Amino acid sequence: MLNRDEALVLIRKYIKDKELIINSIAVEAILREIARRIGKDEELWGLTGLLHNLDYDYTIENPEKRGMLSAQLLEDLIPEDCINAIKANNYAHTDYLPTTSLDKSLISAAAITEFIKRVVKTIPSKQLSEVDLNMLLSKFKDPTFTIGENRNKINLCLDVGLDLEAFFNIALIKLRQIF
Repeated sequence: MLNRDEALVLIRKYIKDKELIINSIAVEAILREIARRIGKDEELWGLTGLLHNLDYDYTIENPEKRGMLSAQLLEDLIPEDCINAIKANNYAHTDYLPTTSLDKSLISAAAITEFIKRVVKTIPSKQLSEVDLNMLLSKFKDPTFTIGENRNKINLCLDVGLDLEAFFNIALIKLRQIF
């Protein structure tokens, strides 16, 4: 299995957008914390989050291939559970349905990362440090705050035993440590 340093080399090779690399590190941090809380393998879950966007630059014009190309690139480098979660992350285009706690946690972690970034853009300072848990929960419940299908993806955290408040708190803490 790849270690974290080897995974970082891979993402720097395949992902050119620095913000996307930081996003991958954020999803990694969230997944590691979820794994710790629910008694799963933090290394395995972290690698999954770190590598989940590996093929993004190469599949942007062909979303149906997203995750599938990563699966080919990562074959024999990470466990099948990780590869399956990366494929499930794009279930809307691949029909690879999320079934495991890792699948669902990856989808939720990627979605909450984007959600928090959108919330930050709505405040005058544009500073993550000024976003708090109540603000996130309020925006999430506000039907006028447009986040597309992310609500359903974020709600997958419920399937792994985390309520919205706990999940949002994990994500907020981890993103503050990274951004």
